[in-house]
Amino acid sequence: MTKKIALLGAGSWGTALAILAARNGCQILLWGHNPAHIAQLAHDRENKRYLSGIVFPENLNVTSDLAEVGAFSDILLICSPSHAFQDVLIQLKPHLSNKVSIAWATKGFNPDDGRLLHEVVAELFGEKTPAAILSGPTFAREVAANLPTAITIAANQPDFAYQLSDMLHGGRFRTYTSTDIIGVEVGGAVKNVLAIAAGIADGLGFGANTRAALITRGLNEMIRLGVQLGGKPDTFMGLAGLGDLLLTCTDNQSRNRRFGLALGLGKDINDAIAEIGQEIEGVSAAKETYLLAQKYGIEMPITEQTYKVLYEGLAPLTAVQNLLAREQKSE
Repeated sequence: MTKKIALLGAGSWGTALAILAARNGCQILLWGHNPAHIAQLAHDRENKRYLSGIVFPENLNVTSDLAEVGAFSDILLICSPSHAFQDVLIQLKPHLSNKVSIAWATKGFNPDDGRLLHEVVAELFGEKTPAAILSGPTFAREVAANLPTAITIAANQPDFAYQLSDMLHGGRFRTYTSTDIIGVEVGGAVKNVLAIAAGIADGLGFGANTRAALITRGLNEMIRLGVQLGGKPDTFMGLAGLGDLLLTCTDNQSRNRRFGLALGLGKDINDAIAEIGQEIEGVSAAKETYLLAQKYGIEMPITEQTYKVLYEGLAPLTAVQNLLAREQKSE
């Protein structure tokens, strides 16, 4: 079994996974699109921009050359933002062999058409290509700091899930395997939308009661959409569903939650994005989730109101009032 992984995306999450796998004895090549940033990583032997103070293991090397990535390993782990996911694969494809296996820790939909990311992989590389998603309640700094963490690895081929699990599992990092790629993907995308909503509620000064109700009803929305798209209900009660939702809705390490907090406090959307200075996946996911709900006729009121705040200029307080004014119903 190969112990070499080419990891694409030198942000906080990609760097954390690279450090984790290297600590587990894998040979790691970490790719980033910005040559100046990669040169700095090579010089510092740490990612001072995103994970300062955590030194790279010796078996972790970096590059900005996609040809080098293609020659390095037949296992890819992609951590690029969802808006760049398809473009990275298109650019990388000419450099890859026919034996490639593709995993990703990206959470979101394909922004051009709202497809799930496994559909993008299948279109570019064929349905028989081993494919897997890694997801769960994971803040990058805690993983890099070797704090106890658990994730789900869902793959279209069980052997590939076990292979990735063997590479990443160990010490304080626990992996569970699954065959429900769709459910894991939907959970990872929708939870970011709900984290923005939770942040807005807290920014408006509402309490723990509000947050608990929002998380619970938000989970219900996630399940409705996920099952409609082909996911399994049980997946959403696990790490990649409820676990990740709780994490991102309740802790300020979540960029999506912090963004929502800023909106609830009255800040402009663009100012809030600039203040955070990193990718906020829930912004695009809100639009894509809302459009999917409209397409399939699925009731997702929290998602709908979040979309209207982000894309139609609805005041956050009005969005909350709209939710509370909905017709009474049984649970």
